[in-house]
Amino acid sequence: MRRIGADSGSAVPVLRIESLGDARLSDYAHLTDVALKKARGTEHGLYLAESLLVFERALRARHTPRSVLALGTSTEEAEAVLAEHGFSDVPIFTGPGELLAELTGYILHRGLIASMNRPALANPAELIRNARRIVVLENVVDPTNVGAIFRSAGAIGADAILVTPRCSDPFYRRAIRVSMGTVLQVPWTRVGEWPETRELLVEAGFHVAALALTPDAVSLRDFQARLPEKLALVLGAEGEGLTSEAIAASDTVVQIPMKHGIDSLNVAAASAVAMWAVSG
Repeated sequence: MRRIGADSGSAVPVLRIESLGDARLSDYAHLTDVALKKARGTEHGLYLAESLLVFERALRARHTPRSVLALGTSTEEAEAVLAEHGFSDVPIFTGPGELLAELTGYILHRGLIASMNRPALANPAELIRNARRIVVLENVVDPTNVGAIFRSAGAIGADAILVTPRCSDPFYRRAIRVSMGTVLQVPWTRVGEWPETRELLVEAGFHVAALALTPDAVSLRDFQARLPEKLALVLGAEGEGLTSEAIAASDTVVQIPMKHGIDSLNVAAASAVAMWAVSG
């Protein structure tokens, strides 16, 4: 591996990859999301930020980078962003696209990928203390849907998002990519099982509204006419919907009115519709 940062006049170390034997490249070597989360030598694990946009959002969220893997002009962009945020000692690895694809297992279509230290998760009570509109994701196992929910609900007005123990990790690579880095912008944390979570929400003053198809569900239009001051929208898993425990923990069950005999939407689409309706 050869250092080229000094030749470019940059204070950020830029290292050209000539072989894949350097241990510092292990963060990128075909690791699964689960392996990154359990990475040795880290306090809370790692996640990967793909593209300059997502990388910038990670740094603006004050997440700490370990290194960057970059192609072509993305190297100079990564240098500039790292210098701007004061990370002059974070190495940038660069090299032929074919070699980087061999290392990662995929082509770097977005120019760069960064290994980031996962931050510690926030205390749920502190996270929602000053929130008015939050979303609770119960057992949403598809990272694509998790990312889409973060992007739409966050953009429309969610102050925070809570995820249950069996919900897919928002820091998984696909969730981050689909959300365009929104999972790094919208405050979120994990919560426990429903009795504990119900108590948390009630103590914080939230009315809990579950989106589900039950005989006693009220129309979102009717619910919209009498919105509580503080509201927690609960969304369930694809196909199965909310568990009976989630519905029992809610104050109101709400459904989105539909036509043409269609009874439900994809959970990501439902999150956007429902958050828009209650964002006032």
